[in-house]
Amino acid sequence: MQSFFDPNAPKKATNLSINSDLLVKSRSMHINLSATLEQALTQELAKREAERWRNEHKAAIKAYNEFVNEHGGFGDEFRNF
Repeated sequence: MQSFFDPNAPKKATNLSINSDLLVKSRSMHINLSATLEQALTQELAKREAERWRNEHKAAIKAYNEFVNEHGGFGDEFRNF
């Protein structure tokens, strides 16, 4: 997976506010809060970057799809399915 941040950057302490029951239950199950948050933020960054990319290239994607609909795709004559 492509990294949207420097995974080797130093850690930085921060304060967060979360649901107290969620915190108690997470700690009781020995969930590493920092690692879990980093994983969730990595997934959210990837999702938003993909959405940004789609929006940025929307016109080109539309033009390509229209071209394929009108002229067919590259190599269509070689397909067996």
